[in-house]
Amino acid sequence: MRKQSGVLLGSIGAAAAVAICLSTLVMQSSARAEPARVGGGGAEGKQIYERICQGCHMPDAKGAIGAGKYPALAGDPALASRQFMALTVLNGRRNMPAFGSKHAVGFGGPGATLSDAEIAAVINYVRANFGNHFTDAISPEEVSALDQSTK
Repeated sequence: MRKQSGVLLGSIGAAAAVAICLSTLVMQSSARAEPARVGGGGAEGKQIYERICQGCHMPDAKGAIGAGKYPALAGDPALASRQFMALTVLNGRRNMPAFGSKHAVGFGGPGATLSDAEIAAVINYVRANFGNHFTDAISPEEVSALDQSTK
């Protein structure tokens, strides 16, 4: 086991600790292999993706299968619809939680929510990166209008 602070606990040997550190560095460097394109959600969208989305969709947005199935966002033609993405982030879909303030569900506390501007930023970032090349950005106002149309 290891703490986020980097302090190793238990009986992990030095070789295992080095292997963990090296695999983390390899994952981080491969995630940076494709630079973010300008105008694609900017730094805010990238930060939101890294803080919230990559835990399931992975740093390279290629998805994962394990305790659940997390779809790839990289090179996904379904992301052509910015409205589909906004409704998915607002309301949740399948096992993905909702991040809209009206729809988020917390377990023992308030649910994690994103503002309309944050939702727009992360959508624009994903749609312009990871092998996606969609240039029509969604605005926070469009996210808000979509949220108002859902119950």
